[in-house]
Amino acid sequence: MNIQITPTKLHGTVRVPASKSMAHRMLICAALAPGVSVISGVDLSRDITATMDVLRAFGASFVQSESTITVTGIDRQKLPSQAVANCCESGSTLRFLIPVAAALGIPTTFYGEGRLPERPITAYLRELPPKGVTMHYENTLPFSLEGQMQAGQYCLEGNVSSQYVSGLLFALPLLKGDSDIKICSRLESKPYVDLTIACLRQFGIAIEETDAGYHIPGGQVFCPCDAAVEGDYSQAAFFYVANTLGSSITLTNLNPESVQGDKKIVEITTQMCYNQKEGKPACFSVDASDIPDLVPILAVLATFGTARSIITGAHRLIIKESDRLASTADMLNRLGGKVTATADGLEIEPVSQLHGGTVDSCGDHRIAMCAAIAATRCTSPVTILHGECVEKSYPHFYKDYHQLGGMAHVIVLES
Repeated sequence: MNIQITPTKLHGTVRVPASKSMAHRMLICAALAPGVSVISGVDLSRDITATMDVLRAFGASFVQSESTITVTGIDRQKLPSQAVANCCESGSTLRFLIPVAAALGIPTTFYGEGRLPERPITAYLRELPPKGVTMHYENTLPFSLEGQMQAGQYCLEGNVSSQYVSGLLFALPLLKGDSDIKICSRLESKPYVDLTIACLRQFGIAIEETDAGYHIPGGQVFCPCDAAVEGDYSQAAFFYVANTLGSSITLTNLNPESVQGDKKIVEITTQMCYNQKEGKPACFSVDASDIPDLVPILAVLATFGTARSIITGAHRLIIKESDRLASTADMLNRLGGKVTATADGLEIEPVSQLHGGTVDSCGDHRIAMCAAIAATRCTSPVTILHGECVEKSYPHFYKDYHQLGGMAHVIVLES
């Protein structure tokens, strides 16, 4: 599906979708808690549905009523003899639930779509086999695992995905003995691990942060609870940037006290606005190690600055739904920007305006939404190829865009 956007500023109020990161975590904790939990404020997307489907294969059940999901947790006395886990394109689903399957002792075959089969699971391939898990993996999906995961010490590099740490934090409390996660270098994207720990505590699980990493007491029991998912700052970032570029959008469903790392967008856009008002260079130099999801929309923001901006610490983005450094640069350059992808991030030279044109989303939801926000400052229409990819995280994006006065229409391109 191709989307053509006619440039216009956005005005009005939008309810920011529920945090996908928090919804993943709450649904997993609820599924691991014997009994019934109620998770409210959930906005379904392909990624969240994938996590629910895999947990259902493990023995959990879900009943949805609008944005509320009632979860009946997995009965560990009635585990399936085997499970098929289709993670679709969700890296979170895959990396969070590999160790959960191993801790439950469920022989599982994992499937994936899009670029997910190419995304590495290196840390698990190294750490799980010595702990009793057999992994039949040939550098892609599908792959299968079997065996009962054992407690002990797990060593992870800090400069790879924090999803490995979170996955182990979900699984290790289920084991009989105590475990430790040793982080061998600075932990990047630590706010995502903090989010996992905060969620685990809501469900009665104790995690101790140590100088070396994390200590996880074994033999713990997840406690069912009722919890609400707050709004997603990574999705709100698109509208914060739109406001900085001249739109006037009021955002609701955001927690100002949130521990989400992507709340950093508030500080960055506020500083950009302040600099513009004061006549100072409106630019930034950002280490995105803890906020990788913000990189594409930050590039849009920097394109309309007054001086060169630099984003570093983003090397892991090359293995997202697209090579997100290359696809961000290509998208903006096709619209008239001046963006260079580096090995570690992006360098952005400001331009006075973008001229519009046709861009390829590369099947990446964040690239498609960035193009729609960039279109608000273009002089001619923007066509987004494969614009339906927003369904991965924000299925109602174009509906909300319309409600804010945006003009986005499905079109058919001539061959």
